[in-house]
Amino acid sequence: MQNPKTSKTRPPNVFRFFENRVDPYPDAPPALPPRGFFAFLWSGTAGMRPFIMGMTLLTAAIGAFEALLFAMLGRVVDWLARVEPAQLWEQEGGRLLLLGGIILGSGVLVALQTMLKHQTLAGNFPMRLRWNFHRVMLGQSMSFYQDEFAGRVAAKVMQTALAVRDTVLILTDILVFVVIYFVTIAVVVGSFAGWMLIPFLAWLGLYMVALRWFVPRLSRVSRAQADARSLMTGRITDAYTNIATVKLFSHAGREAAYARSAMKEFMATVHGQMRLVSGIEVVNHTLSMLLILSTAGVSLWLWTRGEVGVGAVAAATAMALRLNGMSHWVMWEMASLFEHVGTVQDGINTLSRRQLVRDRPDARPLAVRQGEIRFENLSFAYGASGPQARKVIDGFSLVIRPGEKIGVVGRSGAGKSTLVNLLLRFYDIEEGRILVDGQDIADVTQDSLRAQVGMVTQDTSLLHRSVRDNILYGRPGATDAEMIAAAKRAEADDFIHTLTDPKGRHGYDAHVGERGVKLSGGQRQRIAIARVMLKDAPILLLDEATSALDSEVEVAIQASLYRLMEGKTVVAIAHRLSTIAAMDRLVVMDRGRIVEEGDHRSLLARGGLYARLWAHQSGGFLGAEADDEDGGDAAEAGGRIAASA
Repeated sequence: MQNPKTSKTRPPNVFRFFENRVDPYPDAPPALPPRGFFAFLWSGTAGMRPFIMGMTLLTAAIGAFEALLFAMLGRVVDWLARVEPAQLWEQEGGRLLLLGGIILGSGVLVALQTMLKHQTLAGNFPMRLRWNFHRVMLGQSMSFYQDEFAGRVAAKVMQTALAVRDTVLILTDILVFVVIYFVTIAVVVGSFAGWMLIPFLAWLGLYMVALRWFVPRLSRVSRAQADARSLMTGRITDAYTNIATVKLFSHAGREAAYARSAMKEFMATVHGQMRLVSGIEVVNHTLSMLLILSTAGVSLWLWTRGEVGVGAVAAATAMALRLNGMSHWVMWEMASLFEHVGTVQDGINTLSRRQLVRDRPDARPLAVRQGEIRFENLSFAYGASGPQARKVIDGFSLVIRPGEKIGVVGRSGAGKSTLVNLLLRFYDIEEGRILVDGQDIADVTQDSLRAQVGMVTQDTSLLHRSVRDNILYGRPGATDAEMIAAAKRAEADDFIHTLTDPKGRHGYDAHVGERGVKLSGGQRQRIAIARVMLKDAPILLLDEATSALDSEVEVAIQASLYRLMEGKTVVAIAHRLSTIAAMDRLVVMDRGRIVEEGDHRSLLARGGLYARLWAHQSGGFLGAEADDEDGGDAAEAGGRIAASA
């Protein structure tokens, strides 16, 4: 143990102090950002405003000080002109020391402003925005992600956060500095002689005209560039996401050409932007040289008339030279500003889009006591409404008793998967309602509804994480023993122990690749089933849950699925009728309606649609009649859930 008398106290870390002033990951749920540009910026500064204001005030003080510094130096020149060198310290020493102290003291202002800008705002500000944008996007409706590239959405979350930060910092830091600096210069120069203001005011007028001409054009081309960049990123990401399909059809050249057309659009905007930037550079240099020449000329003219001293001439000329460098900087910042403005405006269109499916303000958690599901006169069409819309579900009514096992059968496009999507409230119902234990699902929170439902789909996607993480997704608080038990029940434990990823991680720690691409379809399906078994929700939905399994594994896992079904309300969809023939009741759908109902034997005896489908499958194929509507509803196919619940 250290002696308290001899132990040294660690000095406070000033960087860490400023870095920790802001929490980049607030717990409060984020609100949907407003659609107006300035309202969007204002909402984005929530939690950061005191620090932005502090930085702005310090910036203003630094700008005023820097301009006043030239006036001080002008006074020094005057002192040097009228004082003998041997008497300088005797006559002006006190003023010189005061001036030196002021210059050194300005370092404190610069240090505080720098810490606020770089430690408090530069990193925390965009990360806080990304955190909030990401949570808003996670709450978006399923239909949103069917219309947007995933890569494009991710790019907007990342790029818009940086663009908001840079826009706010340019407005509150750089432009404030420039305005305060120029106003102070005008006051100082005017105090020397009114005539000396003329070159500065003339330059300012011409500079504003140049900005007025260039800035709107930069704004337009920046917005076009942001759109083109998002399109280019989306097309490239789409090819990578579907790389298996690209290689299967040997279409790498086609995908390259598809991306190249987007790249050409992007390059056209780049060339347009660079032409404007070149014009800005030439015009800005010309104006700056005219300012320096005119300021020097007017100052010398006034000096020859005895109206100003040498110090005023030196100070005014130095200010003109400083504005020369600053004007180039401001032009570049204005170009960047409007590029950021274009990126923000492009991001607003995505990040501020209202969710189609929203919890009501008074929504309450769903309480499942028995598990009864009641569909009452449902009607629904994807992305359309009105009497002309083709309804995927049309006047559908069904009651599923607590603990009952229902199999849903029908041709492709009959509305089976849509029914499941509506039960999960991935879409809002146009007509009718769905009740779970007497509670309208439109009146309960979406999270509480889906927490009571376990689902395995035919298109199983896994997260690009470890096998353990994917199974625990069903119940994150479960123990390893419970997780492994679920994997064993799903007949997945044996193959999991054989897995190894490129980083040398084994078994349950092995990562499965993007969307589980490193696993076979059957392996992905078994992990998805293990995940649902671990979740152990009172309502179970199976959409072709064993379609990717071979017959031997399917037989082994059916027993586990039947054990999982015990005490649960089950809705199972299957084209392979043998997998659901033993259900308590079979519901046969066609064109969004129920056309037959009963158990396997009674439906066969009836000789209707179910009997024909069974006969086709028993003969080893699905005939034309069974598949005559396979493409009947593209929207339903697009609406299938992409991941297991």
